This record gives sequence, structure tokens and C-alpha cells, in this order.
Amino acid sequence: MAGRIVVLGHGYSAGFLTPLLRARGWHVTGTSRDRIDAVAATGASPLRWPGDETEIADRILRADAILISAAPGPDGDPALAAFDGPLRHARPRWLGYLSTTGVYGDQGGDWVDETAPLDPATTRGQARVQAEAAWRELSAQAGLPLHVFRLAGIYGPGRGPFAKLRAGTARRIVKPGQVFSRIHVEDIAQVLLASISRPDPGAVYNVCDDDPAAPQDVIAHAARLLGLPVPEPIAFDQADLAPMARSFYAESKRVSNARIKRDLGVTLRYPDYRTGLAAILRDEETAEA
Repeated sequence: MAGRIVVLGHGYSAGFLTPLLRARGWHVTGTSRDRIDAVAATGASPLRWPGDETEIADRILRADAILISAAPGPDGDPALAAFDGPLRHARPRWLGYLSTTGVYGDQGGDWVDETAPLDPATTRGQARVQAEAAWRELSAQAGLPLHVFRLAGIYGPGRGPFAKLRAGTARRIVKPGQVFSRIHVEDIAQVLLASISRPDPGAVYNVCDDDPAAPQDVIAHAARLLGLPVPEPIAFDQADLAPMARSFYAESKRVSNARIKRDLGVTLRYPDYRTGLAAILRDEETAEA
């Protein structure tokens, strides 16, 4: 069933969802601060935010679906701050919020599912926990059909290790026991599409692939795909990392994706980083041919 969807914060992930929706007859409105042409290139109708709040509010009121992809800032969730009134009067069939698996914090490499307690180890994770809670509160008060998607580390075309490997700047930083979960952006899009097609208000989904892996293994595999030397390992405690980069190593966990398969019927296109990286490289080679 087609309709109108508003995407607040139309960025990388929404850019892959929009063509899937457009192919099914949806009209997509996407907001952006300064990437208006990029939003339009995906097939969405772009609006500037901040700037076009009146028009955005009108489209929220008429939307059949709403996706919040804007990250929380120092003052909380920007979409809630800007559009609380229209959201309270909106009547979408589906409302989605893109969160992060960072809400689970450090699990020492153990598995977590959607029932795990939220114990973030970073400021970013704490902000996401607060934002999730704020959206749940609004949903309860206004009767909105909220769905929360906790995304693992996102990669895909234009976002992967190949550019740094080609430039000779990729590093294989090794922290014993460290594992991350990942998700290819095309699989994020198909999970969101599946949920929009079968709403289940109140549902929370982990969005990740089948194969949590150590970051140094991903770099090594990508180097081999390119036929380049595998960078020498660097011990984490000897690596010169910016605070943001270092914070990613504060958490180690394996995230279960059983629910998206069971409840949404999703079959991942890229169930592990090996298939995902190979597809990115094939696409690059095809584009250059």
C-alpha cells in the first residue's frame, strides 16, 4: 500500500530506502540542512530544515508514514524540538526512529538481543537512550505507531575501507576480544521497507548482519580483495586515536538479528562483511568500466 512518507533527516540510509518506496508508488519528502540536490537525486521531494518548517509540518500532518533519521544533539532530539505539535496531531500508519546498537553499551563480546538492558558506555549512546525514551513518551501520549530500529555500524557504497586502503592510510588496530556488528545500507533499507509494509507498533528491531567481527579482520579482508598488502597490526593501547575513534572501541558485543528475520521475514542480501565488501567492489568496477 503506497502513500506519503516524510523523512526527517534524509541522509545516507534514507537515500537507499527512497528508491524502494518510489518503485512502489510512494511520495517521499526528505529534509536536509544543506544536501538538497543529493536528496532530490534519490527521488525524494526535498525540503530544507531548518528553513521550511511550515511546509514540513503540513506534510507531517498528511503523512501515512514518518521516518526520523536525525541524530540527537546536545539539546536532545531535534525533530521533537522542531515538530512536537504537528507530530501530536499526525495520524501515520507507521512511525520509525533510527537508533543505534550503542544503547546496549559494552557486553564484553557477548550476544545481546532487543530484550537486553540499555547501558550505553558513550555519550552518543546515552543520547540515543534518552531520545528513544522521548519518542516512546510522545508515542504513548499521542497514540503514534512507533517502531525503533537499532542500527549496527553502517557501511556500503562510498562508506567502506577501500578508499583508505588505496590511499595507504588504513590501520589495523587490534584490541583483544573486540568485535563489532555491522549492516550494509541496502539491508537497512529492506528492513525498513518490510516494517512499513507490516506495521507492529511498539516493536524494537536490531538491524545488523549475521557475522560480528573484529575490525582488523575486515581491513585485512578488504586489502586482499584489492590485492594490496595487509596493513601491519597496531596495538590499541599504542594507537594514536582521536577521542571519537577511540570511543568506538569502548564497546564490544555481538548483536542478534533474529527478530528482523522472524517478525519481518527479512533475508539479508549481505549476511556478512565478506559478501558486502565484494558487492561494493563489484559496483565500483562496473561503474569504472
